[in-house]
Amino acid sequence: MRRRQFLFTSMLTAASAGLAGLFFSHSARSAGGSFPVTRSDEEWRKILTPDQFSVLRQEGTERPFSSQLNDNKKSGLYHCAGCDTALYSSAAKFDSGTGWPSFTSALAGATATTTDYKLIYPRVEEHCATCGGHLGHVFDDGPPPTGKRHCINGVVLTFREGDVAS
Repeated sequence: MRRRQFLFTSMLTAASAGLAGLFFSHSARSAGGSFPVTRSDEEWRKILTPDQFSVLRQEGTERPFSSQLNDNKKSGLYHCAGCDTALYSSAAKFDSGTGWPSFTSALAGATATTTDYKLIYPRVEEHCATCGGHLGHVFDDGPPPTGKRHCINGVVLTFREGDVAS
């Protein structure tokens, strides 16, 4: 009897997680937000790599420690790979040890956030304010001065050495 209860409970939990992901995911893309840069999926596929498309347009996640930008220590700006908007300054970058490029803050007005329930509990999803592309998530375990960790998929960033925020 206990085995059946365990199996039933496991199946019920898995089904609930799937339904929560379907019904409660509220990202920029699923919300149908209006952004200055919009393209069809076909147009996005022409300008993005398959990995960039997966993350920016389908809210995927790259493997940890797979981005060359994770270890980048040069001064400059990180831009959105989809629309070239400047998003983060190297001055806000820090080594979080998580395997993804991490920042204490984004450039003013460059990003926006929504609530993501894909893992059942709410997370703060961050996306590009210009094209709505998924960048990563923001957590409350970062260093001063903000206490935030913007955990960003490096595959959706391009780096321009020497750029400064205007």
